[in-house]
Amino acid sequence: MSMLESAFAPKRCIQEAFDADEHAQNLTRWQQEYDQLSPGSFYGRLDEVELEAMQVFKEYTGQALRQDCRVWPNSLWIGIPTTRHGTRINGQALSAGDVMCRQGGQDFELVTPEAFNIYGLVIQLPALAEAAQRQGVSLDTRWQERPRRPAAKETLSAVSFLIERLLASQTLAIASHIHQDILLMALLELLQAELPSTELPPSYAHRKGVVDRVKRYVDEHLDGPVTMEELCQLTHVSRRTLQYSFTTILGISPLQFLRLTRLNRVRRALRAASPEQSVTEIATYWGFWHLGQFAHDYKQQFGECPSHTLNTPAF
Repeated sequence: MSMLESAFAPKRCIQEAFDADEHAQNLTRWQQEYDQLSPGSFYGRLDEVELEAMQVFKEYTGQALRQDCRVWPNSLWIGIPTTRHGTRINGQALSAGDVMCRQGGQDFELVTPEAFNIYGLVIQLPALAEAAQRQGVSLDTRWQERPRRPAAKETLSAVSFLIERLLASQTLAIASHIHQDILLMALLELLQAELPSTELPPSYAHRKGVVDRVKRYVDEHLDGPVTMEELCQLTHVSRRTLQYSFTTILGISPLQFLRLTRLNRVRRALRAASPEQSVTEIATYWGFWHLGQFAHDYKQQFGECPSHTLNTPAF
């Protein structure tokens, strides 16, 4: 074992959260924001181990989410979900056997279903390149262009088993470099798989462009009412095309997107509120004028009253 390896102390962490956005902040060195899509109380758990050149984790989220994510720079993330149905990365639905792949320092969007489990590996790019050279492996670097890639069932099972064994290991400090080397070999096998040459249909780029334009507009105007007619004029498409665009890319309608985005932003504002702020003040700022209906919708979505959120300190 080298001096660098012996000096590095692996870090293990298990964290639980009862708010989606609080859970998003628990993953070390990632920049994330989670919006809850399905109704009900949220529960999330994160099991994480940080090795010398690699971050390994298993994440559980009880509710469906829309996640804005960015991995730490000069790295590569591989995500292996246990359930692919209802999972999208950058608007692309996963097929059986697909894994997700994104380079660090780049924003990407995930839509995940309820009761979602995912294994994650983040590797420093220099360590990955060194391992590939050492093994005489030529890597397909199209992960920069393609957020999903196929993998053999046997390889996925092996990687998932290795991650579970690492997370449960009682001798992490002694064998961390061995765990990392074994996982690196498995990662190289995943990345050697040839990508299919099929291209996305032209409708994908158009529909994603429509959704992205709406999201940018909503970011600037969400404190007031936004109408479907307004969005159709903004994107120069019909109501039907607007509907298809959102259900294809995010799996929800544009009206659901507007409602859920506003509710999630109210929740963030309530959790970050100063002592003198009230539910009424925050709700009306975000465009909820009928406070009785707002309170009903909020409790249905998050499983608690807005006043409870306001009085619960954010960590």
